[in-house]
Amino acid sequence: MTAPPKTIVFDLDGTLVDSLPDIIASFQYALESLKLPVPSDAEVRALVGLPLEDMYAHFAPDHVPELCAIYREYYPRNFVKRSRPFPGAVELLRTLRERGYTLAIATTKRTDMARRFVEALGLTSALDHIQGTDGFPHKPAPDVIQRALAALGSEGLWMVGDTTHDILAGRAAGLRTYAVTWGNHGPDELATAKPDEIQADLSRLLEHLPARA
Repeated sequence: MTAPPKTIVFDLDGTLVDSLPDIIASFQYALESLKLPVPSDAEVRALVGLPLEDMYAHFAPDHVPELCAIYREYYPRNFVKRSRPFPGAVELLRTLRERGYTLAIATTKRTDMARRFVEALGLTSALDHIQGTDGFPHKPAPDVIQRALAALGSEGLWMVGDTTHDILAGRAAGLRTYAVTWGNHGPDELATAKPDEIQADLSRLLEHLPARA
């Protein structure tokens, strides 16, 4: 019997892609459009990684549906103005594929939005599956990771992310966890989730993942 594929699961925003400026600008645009108070970049950044509805509920709980609708119309038209893969991310994905691993995204973005974003960045061919969070519990629950692995029929090895939500979800799914410090949570906050690795880049991940026979 053939062994199942071995999969590395990645968060998207703040992990593979430096997308924060476009997310924050789009988030603020929706509030501006309804003439509501606009939070600072730092205030928005502190909530990035949560579902969009939860983010808006924090600032304008009476206007969540309208704000989400505006964001979801505006963001795809502007989501690659400044968003780019982090240095070394594309090369890392290519190397892992060459070594025989399958690669999945597990993001709080909705699946349709995540796929459009990945395609706009030219990363679709580098990945085997893109799983968003569609009507089921979001990270730190493990559901999005488990669904990605089930779609591939694979065994998960590592979850790579930039927030404690990613790390806790990976641990709950039974994966080893790798935290990058260039995203939304800094080293001290990431350490509270007890990842197996906390690194300033992705290079050490390759040391754990030799070529498969």
